[in-house]
Amino acid sequence: MRNIRVIKSVAEFTSYVSQIGISLPFDEELKSGTDSPLAKQCALDGRAIGNRFAILPMEGWDSTTNGKPTEFTRRRWQRFGLSGAKLIFGGEAAAVRHDGKGSPTQLMITEETVDEVAELRELLVRTHEEHHGSSHDLLVGLQLTHSGRVSKPHDMKRPEPIILYHNPVLDQRFGVTAETPVMTDDAIARLIEDFIRAARLAKQAGFDFVDVKHCHGYLGHEFLSAVDRPGRYGGSFENRTRFLRETVAGIRSKVPGLDIGIRLSAYDFLPFQAGVEGQGEPARFDGERYPYAFGGDGTGLGVDLAEPLAFVDLLHDLDIKLVCISAGAGYNGHILRPSFLPSLVGYGPPEDPLLGVARLISVTAELKRRRPELIYVGSGYSYLQQWLPNVAQSVVRNGMADVVGLGRLSLCYPEIIADIFAGRPLNRRLLCRTCGDCITAPRSGLVSGCYMLDDFYRNRPEYQQLKAHKAKK
Repeated sequence: MRNIRVIKSVAEFTSYVSQIGISLPFDEELKSGTDSPLAKQCALDGRAIGNRFAILPMEGWDSTTNGKPTEFTRRRWQRFGLSGAKLIFGGEAAAVRHDGKGSPTQLMITEETVDEVAELRELLVRTHEEHHGSSHDLLVGLQLTHSGRVSKPHDMKRPEPIILYHNPVLDQRFGVTAETPVMTDDAIARLIEDFIRAARLAKQAGFDFVDVKHCHGYLGHEFLSAVDRPGRYGGSFENRTRFLRETVAGIRSKVPGLDIGIRLSAYDFLPFQAGVEGQGEPARFDGERYPYAFGGDGTGLGVDLAEPLAFVDLLHDLDIKLVCISAGAGYNGHILRPSFLPSLVGYGPPEDPLLGVARLISVTAELKRRRPELIYVGSGYSYLQQWLPNVAQSVVRNGMADVVGLGRLSLCYPEIIADIFAGRPLNRRLLCRTCGDCITAPRSGLVSGCYMLDDFYRNRPEYQQLKAHKAKK
């Protein structure tokens, strides 16, 4: 296994991809300016999205304890505007109510915070206009979430999980006991009203759409794997998607004119943990098959797209045209955010990270083939480092996705999009190392940011605290 950062030439890169036995789209010749496939517009319900780059939603966990943005939150959103991406897919994961916060300092969208959340959007748009001209082709959304099983609304050291069913592997991982209650159907109905209220506030704040989060182990994602939950919200595929259908129906009824997008973990694996010499290995599961991985093949380690394909059919039926494809959760981070370095959950990569990138790209392409009329935003590109433009251009040019999403990379190098369009060499010093510090820090109670490459954070006292925290691991 080789770190992609040491691969210096196109020939060396393509040879290595062939050597490890994967197929990865790659354009050797990069186009710039208006000739670039990445600079072409795409249309959403008659509205233009000005290029093929998106900023993916980032959980900053640097708001106030009542969910209002701080200087750190504002700086991040300002850099989203600086990036030049014409699609802001959710911007930030905003909790719809207090018990759904994944951190005591997660952003919220409530009556008390809406004006300041609106100012975040205005700052982003104003910054975009200052650096990139008109914002008429800029689409800005807000991600709505409830953290469910990973909720920590009061203290990062005190989980307060809200679950839909008992999963014997995840229960052990997240400190859920047999006495932990399962959310009732009536409680779910009240939560749906909270999502609808949050959507109304998002429209009031000026957002073009909301992303009803269905990824990464949060509550929306957990609905999709609630195969042995009784009642209206578990068991059959129809029941497991009822939360989505009822939430969408409520938003359409009570917040007309607001678009809806979905960020989806299209497949999931068993949780992973450190094994021999720290290498990642799957947690033990004693059953004949692992039924709790949406998009999984029952082994806990493979993909079956039967239900994800049905899910994009459902999005089509619900007239939802905007979908971002991701995978897994923090408990198997190598399929969600491929990295050569030990992941934030404490294990080394169990596969070459390029396999994880290729898997995300190929699954997105397969879903795109099923419902080509949807606009697909891809993810998992940060690990590609200097080769990101070559792969991204090929993906879009070949119709494997419509938009390339940037997450971690946007924190340290928001100017990468402008550099690609201008045909400038990438600033390799600023390319995301996929080290995970931007997530390790907030999970340790520190503000989120790129401590490795962004001098703003590197010169703050939290950097020394983060180093001390990591040294104890």
